[in-house]
Amino acid sequence: MKRILAAAAALALLFWAASTAAQEAKIIKSHEDFGDYRVIYSVFNSEFIKPEIAQNYQLVRAKDRAFVNVSVVEKEGGQRGLSSEMSGTATNLIQQSRPLEFMEIREGDAVYYLAPLRFEHEETLTFNIEVKLPNGNTETINFRRKLEKE
Repeated sequence: MKRILAAAAALALLFWAASTAAQEAKIIKSHEDFGDYRVIYSVFNSEFIKPEIAQNYQLVRAKDRAFVNVSVVEKEGGQRGLSSEMSGTATNLIQQSRPLEFMEIREGDAVYYLAPLRFEHEETLTFNIEVKLPNGNTETINFRRKLEKE
């Protein structure tokens, strides 16, 4: 009887650990902190941009297009993007790399940077982006995202 209870307890503990690990794996990191600054990044399909905004900034909307969005804010209380410089690459799983060309977008006091990107039907890309912070330091962020046509 003790063996059965011990086995049941061990199995319950195993399922709990697996569940916890699975929940942590679902968390997608979307920022990096560097001293007083936070670099916030995302990748989204271009069709999420409203047509009038796309027209205003001459952005192409299509199912096979995405944008890499990066902004730099002050870590404590920073609610608007700060001017920065950035460059980077997107690399697929067979190590084909393409440059990211960021354009600065200003809306009121907010500043953020968009880089257009064309992708295949379903593609996993690793992004490497160098960001020159307002204090003059250059930092690198690396992240991976899977892109799919909607």
